[in-house]
Order: sequence, then structure tokens, then C-alpha cells
Amino acid sequence: MNQMKSFVKWLGLSLLAVIMLAACGKDDNGPKEGNSDEGKKPTESNEKLKVVTSFTIIADMAREIGGDLVEVYNLVPTGTDPHEYEPLPDDIKAATDADVLFYNGLNLEGGKNGWFFKMMDSVNQKEENIYSLTERVEPKYLGGEDGRDEEINPHAFIDPAVGVKMAEDLRDALIEQHPSDSDKIKEQGDEYVQRLKDLDAEFQERIETIPEENRVLVTSERAFQYLNDHYGLKEAFIWEIDTEENGSPKQIKDLIHYIEEHKVPVLFVESNVDTRPMETVSKETDVPIAEKPIYSDEIGNPGDEVDTYIKYLEYNMNLIHDELSKER
Repeated sequence: MNQMKSFVKWLGLSLLAVIMLAACGKDDNGPKEGNSDEGKKPTESNEKLKVVTSFTIIADMAREIGGDLVEVYNLVPTGTDPHEYEPLPDDIKAATDADVLFYNGLNLEGGKNGWFFKMMDSVNQKEENIYSLTERVEPKYLGGEDGRDEEINPHAFIDPAVGVKMAEDLRDALIEQHPSDSDKIKEQGDEYVQRLKDLDAEFQERIETIPEENRVLVTSERAFQYLNDHYGLKEAFIWEIDTEENGSPKQIKDLIHYIEEHKVPVLFVESNVDTRPMETVSKETDVPIAEKPIYSDEIGNPGDEVDTYIKYLEYNMNLIHDELSKER
């Protein structure tokens, strides 16, 4: 049944792409037959590089590094699950017209058989225009039954050190795709990468000021594995990854036992999850929940407190440091 459902979804996506391509071909404002510029990348004219990104954090990186040389279209909006996204007609058109496309990888977009690559196939995007930003990231795995590694944890971008690698690769890809403005892209990219490196160093310094017995991050989902391993934080969670069973009695009981055994000082709840499971844990252990939510899967909308990747990292760094350092 699931295979039939996936086939029907893929077939619908392919038919939608055909319709959108046909509509584009009828557009009187589109490229005309014999146009010598058709299919070429932007040159030294004012034409912007058309960039498509899979989710909000990469979109922000592309805008920061590309500046006024790029026109960024993001696929998965804030508040939407990037694992099983269903592309809209506007997404199909943007992906068809894109000069370059960036995705996270590490199975965030469903892997090679997920929605992102099905869309790439349906619009006939060239492989050389599509870039994963986690090729240099060592995957971490979520444990299955009997402790077996079962699924890649896609949340590497929560770690600023991974953000450095992603930004470097995005910068280099934009230079490759837009060589006429390579100097400007490199300058903007290098400046952005340095800001991330500075944040990484600051985070490490601030973690070291937290009492060692308090260096444990308890969250609803195991999204912070990369960050915890990098900075030497112990971790605990209710569930490993979003499933149909989040906050089961067994999951809650196991976390309560861990908290009591390790004298955990505070609990964290992500901005995009149901707060009730952690509220139950807090009630059963008398351990408080942090006053503000922690961010995992996305940044906010423009104007929100955490509406850029830099602000996202700074916010989480301040929250983790201040809550774990607080005297209770």
C-alpha cells in the first residue's frame, strides 16, 4: 500500500511538472526561439543567479553569501516538515528555472528516493547544478533495536562547526556557477564563514565555564547529537526522531530514570514540538523546563527573534549556557 501511495504521489508530481513546463513554454515573456542567451549562466550583466534551497537555514546562508548577486527561492517554509514535503506548483517552476539548487543531505529531504530528488528528476535538472552541503560531514546515526545504527541523524547544522563546512561549500558552489563575480562572492562568503568560526570558538569557551556536572542537554528529540558530541555535552531525550510514537509511556519512564540518576538541572523543549511530554517529565521529576524554547529544525520568519542562521546559533548558545550555568 505504501509503495502504491508513493508511486501515485510521484506520478502526480511528474504530471504537474509537465504541465508547468508546458505553461512556461507558452509564456510570451519567456525566452524566444533562437535566443543565444538561453541556458547560459548570468554573466557580467545585472542578471541574478537563480538559487533554489531545500529549507530555511540554507536559504539564509545563500542570501548572506550571494547578496545582491542571487535570487533565492526556498522550498520548505518555516513550520513545515522537511522530511516529507509535498512540492507546490510554484516550487516546480522555481526548480525548473533554477541555475543552482542546494539541499542539506544526510537524509533530511528523504534521501535519493525522497521528494527533493523526485522533483529534480521530474523537472530534468542537471546533476551539475545540484549541491549537497554535507558532503564533508561525518554522519551520525540514530540507534535502532539492539543498539544497531539504523538511520542517519540529519540535524548536523545545529553544530556551528558543521555550519562552517556548509557555508564554505555553498560559497564555492556559487563561485563555480557565477565566475564573473567570483571575487565578490568569495569576499562575502569568507566574511560569513569567519562569523561562524568565531561563534564556534565562543561556544566552546562558554561550555567550559558551565559546571561539569551540569553539562547535559535534555531535549524532546535527539536532534542535538552533532552539537553535543562536538562540545562534550552529555545528552538525553524522550524520542530519537519524529515518529508516530513521540512521548510514549516507556520513553518518558526511561528519561525520568536518567534524570534522577544524573541529577539533571534543567530540561529543554524545542520550538516545533508538542510540549506535553516534557511537561510530564518535569512534573514527575521536579526539574524545571527552560524559560524559552530551543531551536532545532528551522529558523523563524522574517522579523522573528531567530530569523537568520547566525541568530539561531547565538540564541541556542546563550540559552544552553545560561540555563545550565544558573544556580538553582
